[in-house]
Amino acid sequence: MSRSTKVQPLLQVTDLVRHYDLPREKLFAPPPTVKALNGVSFQVEAGRSLGIVGESGSGKSTIARLVMALDTPTSGSVKLLGRDLHTLPKSELRTARRDFQMVFQDPYGSLDPRQTVARIVAEPLEALAEVSRREQRERAAESLAAVGLRTTDMDKYPHEFSGGQRQRIAIARALITRPKLIVADEPVSALDVSVQAQVLNLMQDLQQQFGISYLLISHDLAVVNHLCDDVAVVFKGQIVEQGAPGHLFRHAQHPYTRTLLSAVLQTPAA
Repeated sequence: MSRSTKVQPLLQVTDLVRHYDLPREKLFAPPPTVKALNGVSFQVEAGRSLGIVGESGSGKSTIARLVMALDTPTSGSVKLLGRDLHTLPKSELRTARRDFQMVFQDPYGSLDPRQTVARIVAEPLEALAEVSRREQRERAAESLAAVGLRTTDMDKYPHEFSGGQRQRIAIARALITRPKLIVADEPVSALDVSVQAQVLNLMQDLQQQFGISYLLISHDLAVVNHLCDDVAVVFKGQIVEQGAPGHLFRHAQHPYTRTLLSAVLQTPAA
């Protein structure tokens, strides 16, 4: 009789704390502290997606920055594939980034207007010394095709594309290293409503094709419900409720979750 082995989660966040010291208000007084996160824990299984929802200032984007190792936690750990990202030497972290990439909120602001699409999409490969320029261009073409753009678009510049197309370029850039995890921080909030569903459907198709996991940061419950298997509600730097979106949105227990849901229901149709 064989013993069952517990599968290690792709991403494991444990007791994550992030406090920021503000400038002193008085010369001899201690600096005031903003407690952005206070003991956040969650995990994401391979091939699944977790949505982090909450209002502005709740701590959502701080979570994204810490998971991406763009900021340092006050305490706690972020483990991807069992590796604590915040204890890795810089050289190892640089190489590890092939396994996790990010899509930002503003598709125009996150793309260098002076670079061609080919250079922008291939940028994450520059950390991988074994990838030649020729291979970078070939893989950029493959990534653009995967998001529904043409190879003839490679030598164009960001301003030549619509907002939805620019976000597809950003997704192609995140996709090029074939990451296990993509952190998406409000990936459709800057897009027209008519384009949002197209981008979300694309992300869903890419997940099925490549087995990607998403950590989706959003204030939009409909977006989270469309893309995520689980949702965590963040309030004042803590997760106050977590579960499958269909169940959680119908049977919310925490008053803050109910407030978020009532705000959606009371929003008039455009």
